[in-house]
Amino acid sequence: MTEHILWALALLLLHVWAVPMVLKIKHMDWMLSARDEPLEVSVTTGRAQRAAANYLESLPAFLALVLLAMIQGVDVSTLACYWLIARLVYLPCYLLGLPYVRSGVWIASLVCLLLMAVSFT
Repeated sequence: MTEHILWALALLLLHVWAVPMVLKIKHMDWMLSARDEPLEVSVTTGRAQRAAANYLESLPAFLALVLLAMIQGVDVSTLACYWLIARLVYLPCYLLGLPYVRSGVWIASLVCLLLMAVSFT
């Protein structure tokens, strides 16, 4: 399950660094500065920022559950894989502004976390 942790961290880089950097590439002077002034961003960049914030909210629970599973010898690898897939699909759904699909994908990722937690009982 170590690979699930590594994939989750790679997805973290995608959410908080790669996508925002690509969307803000035309503001390179601002990105290289101390960023004292707020930057007006596009709708898509705002969505990317909110998607990243959402990912940051769920990542600690995922990491805790995977680590706990590794320590206790509980196999949650399939659920962890489904969570990763759901979180990977979530980002383009948010960027494209697909509210119902995005919400469905988010619910699927939450169900994965809940099922991972229940597998310890």
